[in-house]
Amino acid sequence: MYIFRVRVANELGAGSARRAKFAIFNVVTTSFLIGFVLFVLFLFFRGSLAYIFTESKAVADEVADLAPLLAFSILLNSVQPVLSGVAIGSGWQSVVAYVNVTSYYFIGIPLGAILGYVLGFQAKGIWIGMLLGTLVQTLVLLFITLRTDWKKQVEITRERLNRWYMDENGRSQNSIGNA
Repeated sequence: MYIFRVRVANELGAGSARRAKFAIFNVVTTSFLIGFVLFVLFLFFRGSLAYIFTESKAVADEVADLAPLLAFSILLNSVQPVLSGVAIGSGWQSVVAYVNVTSYYFIGIPLGAILGYVLGFQAKGIWIGMLLGTLVQTLVLLFITLRTDWKKQVEITRERLNRWYMDENGRSQNSIGNA
């Protein structure tokens, strides 16, 4: 799904806000639907998943107990990389970096540590904390994506391209190269 950032960048560079929005809608929807199907399957088969790898009832019971967290991880991680790709393809790398740091280092890891070690939920608590960090990241990136004026984003992309444009002879057409 990370290749999707190239598609967004190409559509913005081509000047088509409509095609960029269409591509974003299609890939987010497709990724969500695939993630949702897997989410349902993991919830439905959680009692028998472990038996693919082990015959131990104790291991199978632990896997069944953690399967809902795995299902939610699959669902969130079906959309989050796509939204990160949209942001990166739109030239918002620094925004993605800030969202990642905030979501994981300030929310996910501290909550996981508190739930896992302080409140005694152990692995489940750590996983829940990280899931909440991923949820925050996904919601923030979704909010940014939905609130973006894609026509303005095309203009910003065009300005960036013109700043670094070179003609057929390899001469820079930007103000730095013409100085």
